[in-house]
Order: sequence, then structure tokens, then C-alpha cells
Amino acid sequence: MPSSASADPGKNAAPPLPEPLRVPVADSHTHLDMQSGTVGDALAKAASVGVTTVVQVGCDVKGSRWAAETAATYDAVHATVALHPNEAPRIVLGDPGGTSQPPGAGGGWSRQGARRPGGDAALDDALAEIDRLAALPHVKGVGETGLDHFRTGPEGKEAQERSFRAHIEIAKRHGKALVIHDRDAHADVLRVLAEEGAPERTVFHCYSGDADMAEVCARAGYFMSFAGNMTFKNAQPLRDALAVAPLELVLVETDAPFLTPAPYRGRPNAPYLIPVTVRAMAAVRGIDEDTLATSISANTARAFDY
Repeated sequence: MPSSASADPGKNAAPPLPEPLRVPVADSHTHLDMQSGTVGDALAKAASVGVTTVVQVGCDVKGSRWAAETAATYDAVHATVALHPNEAPRIVLGDPGGTSQPPGAGGGWSRQGARRPGGDAALDDALAEIDRLAALPHVKGVGETGLDHFRTGPEGKEAQERSFRAHIEIAKRHGKALVIHDRDAHADVLRVLAEEGAPERTVFHCYSGDADMAEVCARAGYFMSFAGNMTFKNAQPLRDALAVAPLELVLVETDAPFLTPAPYRGRPNAPYLIPVTVRAMAAVRGIDEDTLATSISANTARAFDY
């Protein structure tokens, strides 16, 4: 009997190169450090289809240092730095390592490995390093930060919200964009932003709200970055949100290696697949891809001040 891998040999294969965009755009949120191959190869492949700029996003101290170093090395890369919402509870409460953490420890998988509980002092130390990195000129944003009620349970919410508030303050003090991770936490994310006062440039990464929330974000001037999941069959609420979002606040991202757009869902994602999502977005908006790409390019440069 053939194995599942042999039955579907293309499952883990990289999708083919899409037709190049005529108007270059930026991938507003990617994780090159989690993708296969070299940074140089990833950037060359992206540029060959019209994706000439990427924003490399940090999720923990090590990843944020790597993002800053990579942005200093490559002109096509801008960095953001932060503790992911699920990282803060792990720092405070500890992390047994492996691929299945308890909800209080942030849930999911951490590249940092097993850790003892560090308490508030350890979180303060980590935030101090994010603060230091945020001051660097090639670091254009603070994120991804925010709230994640999907993976973090009640035990971790206090640390998560404290970290989010600290990142907002860091972004404002350094004049950098704030990049938000919002999973199953729309009302609380909007509440904290209102209480703290959002930075001048705030980006909802992998926008996951509905059309009503898009209107709230639009009134506040928040950028909404759409990822490959807007192409999924069950993602009509995302398409409805995109349809009403002001064009001047719309960005595009891969969140690679995650959220590969249809028809390649489940295969490895990378910045070179941005044209697939751009074309799907243009269809939702009822505009040609050049018009959308022109707007996205200008919006991303404005959002990240480059």
C-alpha cells in the first residue's frame, strides 16, 4: 500500500511562481527565519514576481534580534520587533517545551524551548531588550504584539495584556508602527488600544475581523493587512471586511510560512506568493490589480515609514 506521502507527493512542495505583478508591492508581514532556504534566495524569488520589499517580524527576543540584523544586512528587508502575545505568558509562567504547552503558558510551540518560570522580572528584562531593538533605525515597527485568546488561557491573560500595553508604549515613544496580532480577542484588543492610546500608525496583521470591525478600524485610522486566508472558502467574513475597508488602509501579507493562499493551501508559503493574494483581493474590490498594487505599495511605505 503506498504511503500518504507518495499518494500526494506535491503536498509539501513549494507552489509555482505566479505571474509577476506589473506594479511592485511589499509583503507587510513575513517570517523568513521560519522558511526554508536562504534569505537572499527568498528575496530574489520574491523580487522576480514584483514583491520587492518585505517586513520581517520578530516574535521573541531571539527572533527580534535576527529580524533587526537581517534588516541591517538587506535593503529589501525592514524589521519589526516584539514578544508575541503567546510568548509573554511563557516567560512569566514557564514553559515545559515541546509542541503542546498548557493554556496558561501561552499554548502552541515556542522556539525558545523549555524554560523555568521567570515571573514579572523576566518579562521586564525581555521588554527592555525589545525597547533597545526598537530604537534601531532599520527597525520600523513594534510587533507582533496584541492578544491571543485562542491559545492563551485565563492564567496567562494578565501577562499577555501587560506585555501588549508595554509594546504600545514602546512603539509610541520610538515613533514606530504597532503591529497587532489579534486572535479571538477583537473587543479586548480595541479596548486596550483605546485605553492606552494607539500609536499614529497601527497595523492589524492578518486581519481577522468582520465588516463591522473593519469600519471601527477605519474610523480609527488603523491599517488592515490581509493574508492568504482571505482566499479560503470559509473566509467570506474576511472578504466582506476587505470590501468595506478604505483602500488607503489596506495592506497585503503572507505571514509565511503560514496561511498559503488557495489553491495552494497547506503547502509552504513564502513572499513570492503575494501576487496570488493581491489578485484575489482585487477581485473582491472589483478593481484591476495594478490599481490595488499601487495603493498597497504606498500604504505599506506609509505604515512603516520607509
